[in-house]
Amino acid sequence: MSFVYTLLIVILIFVAYYGLAWLYYRWRAKQLGGELDASTFEHNMRKAQLIDLREKKYFDSGHILGARNLPYTQLKMLLSQLRPDLPVYLYEEGDNLSIRAAARLKKKGFQDVKWLKHGFNEWKGKTKKTTKL
Repeated sequence: MSFVYTLLIVILIFVAYYGLAWLYYRWRAKQLGGELDASTFEHNMRKAQLIDLREKKYFDSGHILGARNLPYTQLKMLLSQLRPDLPVYLYEEGDNLSIRAAARLKKKGFQDVKWLKHGFNEWKGKTKKTTKL
């Protein structure tokens, strides 16, 4: 019986952790105020620096037309490639990395940072695939 209780406690800890993490990112997104639905994102993205936060292999398999690839794992090193005086529009597969990247950029002095609600998974606009030669 103790194995079952231990297993139940471990499962409850995992569920609580992921539930609290989800709540934290929802709260953080509200605090930053940069979430945009797909139509607003698409309408305004031409005026902004459009950044794909996914790793290169995912970027190459398909990305929003006009986006640059700055993977979240390398964002700290590649931050100098962005202009703080221009709006920055972020996206990835979902929301969490975009929220984390937006918080980092705001901390570094970027004023206008937005991200795509539900990420690239929900994108219906124009995309491009990078072809390998």
